[in-house]
Amino acid sequence: MSLDPPRSLRTTTVSRLRAAGCVFAEDEAELLFSAARDTVELDALVERRAAGLPLEHIVGWAEFAGLRVAVDPGVFVPRRRTEFLVERAVALAAPGALCVDLCCGSGAAGAVLLSAVPGARVHAADIEPAAVRCARRNVEPRGGHVHEGDLFAPLPAELRGRIEILVANVPYVPTEEVGLLPPEAREHEPLVALDGGPDGLDVLRRVAAEAPRWLAPGGRLLFETSERQTARAVEAVTAHGLAPLIVACEERYATALVATWQG
Repeated sequence: MSLDPPRSLRTTTVSRLRAAGCVFAEDEAELLFSAARDTVELDALVERRAAGLPLEHIVGWAEFAGLRVAVDPGVFVPRRRTEFLVERAVALAAPGALCVDLCCGSGAAGAVLLSAVPGARVHAADIEPAAVRCARRNVEPRGGHVHEGDLFAPLPAELRGRIEILVANVPYVPTEEVGLLPPEAREHEPLVALDGGPDGLDVLRRVAAEAPRWLAPGGRLLFETSERQTARAVEAVTAHGLAPLIVACEERYATALVATWQG
């Protein structure tokens, strides 16, 4: 049962969150009220948020593309801008499409594909054990499969040459810029989910190199990148015979690349 605090406690809670630097203090307060069973628990939740823990780790879930996605401590929090990437994947997926959510984190993309694409067959994979445990809670109840390992390595061999939609939410922050990320990210999310190497594209290059062996003819590889990285991202996929298309959403400050394997 969620807490229904008096106005004075609501005001105090919002003030504490705002003093801690929470830009959306009112909205965050409402989520903490819904997660707390009493005022003692509320105080503890507010303290954790004021100390810099991601709100999603505190309440245990994130809203993503219309779904409530479970997010455990230590797991990468799905970003709102990534909804754009997943929306593109859903739009391109035919009913019954074979889809893979690579570097899946919480499995948010896989969960959305299973929910939004009729008959979708979804496999998700991540190298982080905590992420895999979390993804199983989001993906497997919807009928998908989650695997633990590095990129394509843990996927069933029978998927080779058959994947129609490959969503790879690879890390793309350059190593020297990881320290500039908000404390919520750099202190509470796994480094492997953030650090993309010297120019931010190391993991993408590995995915692009292997993708042609896994994609069906006409299959698509979709990933997020930054606007300033698009030229090098295009080079990374064209080097392996994939045809690139850059798509963007100004409202969500999102840039994605859709690369088609023409076989």
